Amino acid sequence: MSAAAKRPSAGTRAGEPIRHFLEMRDIDARTLREIIDVGAAVKRMQHGRAHPLHPARPLAGRALGVMLSKPSTRTRLSFEIGMKQLGGEVAVLSPGEMQLGRGESLADTARVLSRFLDALVIRTGDAAQMSELARWSTIPVINGLTPRSHPVQILADVMTYEQHRGPVAGTRWAWAGDGNNVAASLIEAAARFGFALTLATPESMTPDPQVLAWARAQGADIEVVRDPKRAVTDADCVVTDTWTSMSDQESEARLDALRPYQVNAALMRLARPDALFMHCLPAHIGEEVTEDVFEGPASVVFDEAENRLHAQKGLLLWALGGEDWKAAAREPRQG
Repeated sequence: MSAAAKRPSAGTRAGEPIRHFLEMRDIDARTLREIIDVGAAVKRMQHGRAHPLHPARPLAGRALGVMLSKPSTRTRLSFEIGMKQLGGEVAVLSPGEMQLGRGESLADTARVLSRFLDALVIRTGDAAQMSELARWSTIPVINGLTPRSHPVQILADVMTYEQHRGPVAGTRWAWAGDGNNVAASLIEAAARFGFALTLATPESMTPDPQVLAWARAQGADIEVVRDPKRAVTDADCVVTDTWTSMSDQESEARLDALRPYQVNAALMRLARPDALFMHCLPAHIGEEVTEDVFEGPASVVFDEAENRLHAQKGLLLWALGGEDWKAAAREPRQG
């Protein structure tokens, strides 16, 4: 039998679509909105409780694998703790400790994991690896970060903005720094959630042209400039990221190119008076952001970090909760 004949039908499990979450652009705007709204509702339901387990444990009996080939703090914790608070179980996997490290194929790994797990989160330095796992999996595969994108981070960013300032649609955001994986997912989110986005990047670090073309084809208001002052002027939210990501090689030339894009007090004063500052962390104070901004009144970076947990709960419920997944956001009636 050929490999093609053995491969599962793309995107189906028991006749139903598999709810992969690989790129922000793969998911329609209404579903993304519902994921964030459900996560926010579960957050409100559980906040203030001494023990934040979901009272209905909607994912009891379900198992999530978290496969990490890159270091992780917020992604690992948000999925591991979030899944447990929703009643499910978690297995944290390292490719180096699996048979992948001894040459087992991605196709075989995906089919084996699909027999043990109900969903898989992957953080990898190779976006093609994630795509290949999703191709062969009969369970949802969730992008926990690749060099190409970081969509789960942007769910939390949108949730955080709306927690502090209300609806994100119609607002104006600014990005300063490398047009990296986080910037790519932010571009896709601008198209899906209806906010304008101006990115200031060095010419050598312009965002992925295919992502830009897709977003503009969707009607998004996206601009790429070289001057960070132009990007930040009148912005409702200013976002940056570390100058040296896991896939980057730090060099003096790279740092020299990025120094004009530092988010400092002078730059933030060009934004709206009530503008927020976001950073997906980890931060390098004195490089991409100064301490006075990072610790200042505009900064919501730790709310943003916490909301990784709540946004990921909404995502897990969508991926695993069945057709009535939104019911998990409703407070159970007291007997």
